[in-house]
Amino acid sequence: MSTRKQATILLTGVNGQVGFELARSLQGLGKVVALDRNHLDLGDLDQVRRVVREVKPTLIVNPAAYTAVDKAETDAATCLRANAEAPGVIAEEAKRLGAALVHYSTDYVFDGAKDGPYEETDLTNPQNVYGRSKLAGEQAIAASGCDHLIFRTSWVYGTRGKNFLLTMLRLGAERNELSVVADQFGAPTWATTIAALSAHVLSQAAAGTSNWWHENSGVYHLTASGSTSWHGFAQAIFDNSSLEKKPSVTPIPAASYPTPAARPANSRMSNEKLFTAFGLKAPDWDDALRICMTR
Repeated sequence: MSTRKQATILLTGVNGQVGFELARSLQGLGKVVALDRNHLDLGDLDQVRRVVREVKPTLIVNPAAYTAVDKAETDAATCLRANAEAPGVIAEEAKRLGAALVHYSTDYVFDGAKDGPYEETDLTNPQNVYGRSKLAGEQAIAASGCDHLIFRTSWVYGTRGKNFLLTMLRLGAERNELSVVADQFGAPTWATTIAALSAHVLSQAAAGTSNWWHENSGVYHLTASGSTSWHGFAQAIFDNSSLEKKPSVTPIPAASYPTPAARPANSRMSNEKLFTAFGLKAPDWDDALRICMTR
């Protein structure tokens, strides 16, 4: 991919949390063709291939995904098609066009048994269908040989869609007391942070040499700095909320709140590789949350 030409950027999932923010942050980096599920459905592999060939992008940014983690346990085929097969098709088409691909993955590729933050070189061992599908997507992209960046993130939230922040605010307005898991740890990451850091990296690509993508292709962890538990995240949400009467938040173990899909106890990921490669550091999770909630 020539980094000196005007880019045509194909953006998937524009109505999703991250896709919506990327549609803003990618402005100025090229002509952005932003498509929603009605125009590019990852469940329709023929449509995916056809759209990429019609748009002829120089860059594809793919935040679209099947994200219903618990539903995936009984809907594995649909999940795998969207999260594994479709990214593989996109990567194949990117390779054919000489385009680059930015793709988003998850902390759920790990089993959560490590004591410290996960690094990109740590062994993966997903514990649920969703995590396995996302890992398969990563592997399909790498196998295609296309220029690519895969950003693994975690606990994504924002002011639209379905996410923990909006769920807590809804439940907090309805109930006096909530019980929230306190023995799973990770970095709540604002969708705006993901989009902004992605755009910074792509700005460097646009200004780089013709070897930039070859030199930098690979997997990077991209999350907010710091970490907390789901209980800590919930408490911070209510501390920053404008609810007249705020609920009490009781910490409980994950064993007391069983879900169809197993979740890792440790979802913390090191962003050191991202900083070393691109000089970028995400804000602390609680600072980003405060900004998000004052918008």
